[in-house]
Amino acid sequence: MTILQSLDRYYERMAARGEAEPPGFSREKIGFAIELSPDGVPVAVIDLRAASGKKLVPQLLSVPAAVKRTAGILPNLLWDKSAYVLGRTAGEGKRTAQEHAAFKATHLDLLEGESDPSLLAVRRFLESWMPERFDAPPFHADMLDANIVFRLQGETRFVHEREAARARLGARLGGEGRRVACLVSGRPGIAQRLHPSIKGVNGAQSSGAALVSFNLDAFTSYGKEQGDNAPTSEEAAFRYGAALNGMLERSSRNRLARGIGDATVVFWADTSAIADEAAAQAAENWFAVMIDPPDDASEAKKVRDRLEDLVQGRPIDSLDELKEKKIRFHVLGLAPNAARLSVRYWLSDEFGTFVHRLAEHYRDLAIEPTPWGERPPSIAWLLMKTTAMQEKFDNIPPLLAGEVTRAVLEGTRYPRSLLANAIMRLRAGGDPATGWHAAIIRAVLAREFRVRRPDPHAPASHDRAKEELPVSLQRENSDPAYQLGRLFAAYETAQRMALGKVNATIRDRYFGAASATPARVFPILMRGVQNHLGKLRKGGKGAWLEREIEEITNRLEDYLPRSLPLEAQGRFVLGYYHQRKGQFTKPEAEAELASTDAEDHDNDE
Repeated sequence: MTILQSLDRYYERMAARGEAEPPGFSREKIGFAIELSPDGVPVAVIDLRAASGKKLVPQLLSVPAAVKRTAGILPNLLWDKSAYVLGRTAGEGKRTAQEHAAFKATHLDLLEGESDPSLLAVRRFLESWMPERFDAPPFHADMLDANIVFRLQGETRFVHEREAARARLGARLGGEGRRVACLVSGRPGIAQRLHPSIKGVNGAQSSGAALVSFNLDAFTSYGKEQGDNAPTSEEAAFRYGAALNGMLERSSRNRLARGIGDATVVFWADTSAIADEAAAQAAENWFAVMIDPPDDASEAKKVRDRLEDLVQGRPIDSLDELKEKKIRFHVLGLAPNAARLSVRYWLSDEFGTFVHRLAEHYRDLAIEPTPWGERPPSIAWLLMKTTAMQEKFDNIPPLLAGEVTRAVLEGTRYPRSLLANAIMRLRAGGDPATGWHAAIIRAVLAREFRVRRPDPHAPASHDRAKEELPVSLQRENSDPAYQLGRLFAAYETAQRMALGKVNATIRDRYFGAASATPARVFPILMRGVQNHLGKLRKGGKGAWLEREIEEITNRLEDYLPRSLPLEAQGRFVLGYYHQRKGQFTKPEAEAELASTDAEDHDNDE
């Protein structure tokens, strides 16, 4: 099923809930309403804006569908911005007069012979209106460039909502045009020349961007222009546009609040096979919290506990019931591309399959101790902490974000660039002790191993046993890169206990080089650690650390590798994190480290 067909089906769900706009209408940002007397005299201006923080923002109202403007002058019906409605704008407005003239002419033609009081009031207003009257009350500067509707004095409904107005507007729908066999619905209908504008995609034009468009000469080579290249009926185009715009609203429960990289993500369930709206909404709610856990601490803990049950394969009654219903589920990632939209990814599968893949993702990320506390990491948060400069969402590499999301939701290998980016961030000053980089590195390597070894129950060979990635400290691990990472962490501890706080630790100076070229760096570190251990011996400390270093050294070969490939550098990071967090398990070690921390605190004071 295509994207447009899936959106067309979702429109039916929206309509059944009373959330869909009727054909010929769309939701637009409206700032003000002009109240008219029956004679067309403006008696008041109604501010429709609502408070959002310290600002007033327009309301989203259902109005006659917005026209698609390119370079031409096209007025909307019974609403528009101030330049069209009143002939006034905040800027220079070089063609404001033409825009107002077009709005006036269109409505005088539309309302010819009208007897409805509200429509007649609009006609009389336009016949007598002069733009210079804007400088007098009840008009004010806040109205400039805002969208404006009309209301008849004494009425509660806007003019465009009245039956007479809808009848006039309905008469204009489905009129002239070439009839085609619609590629979306398969039914005959009037061809849509320009597809609807899609609003709400982060980074795209606020006025909307096109998901389907043809505007190059190459698309006319077979005598077809614009929408004729992919025949879609007006009805189907309206339905998919209304469905997608509805899901992209900020308050929508079908949209990820933060997005992933530069992609705005929407998701929805298809209930056409089971006709169960409650199950569809439950599936959407489950997906939302699994892919982007809430910030609230108590809610995040509930999600973490459920994910732990899921990862461990324990039954979750409500979720198991949804999986049995075989609900079809869709995920769409959209990114801005000038006046158009790019589809970063389009994923469609059974809801239970997505649940299984998300469980695998969190299982691959498992590491002890857990670096993220109560809130399990969303994909965006994980990428921000491991690959983005200064740990800012805006710095997440957009293509990488799309590839990682696809890997998570399709259950395929994580992109190799994810491993490279995580290690590059460590070389650029990232802190390997936080655990975020170690977790993502473990996920990449663990999945690589699992995908290459399709039978998880088959015994691993000696050569491949080292590829089994441990969750916590594994002293007997046979991989030399893992043990070198452990050794580096032990050396760092020796420096810290012997010297206290220093301006530049061995981690600051040597971590990247030690993980890439051990044979060049570790001899330097070995000479330094002997001095540190000697100082500790004089103070009667560090016996446990000497034993730790000896235990690690005994597991290494007699020679050090001259260089480590990217995967081995990842295992180095993992060994470092495990050793750094797991070496102080004995009371002796814990007491000596606490003593060092106390001395550093006294020196700071």
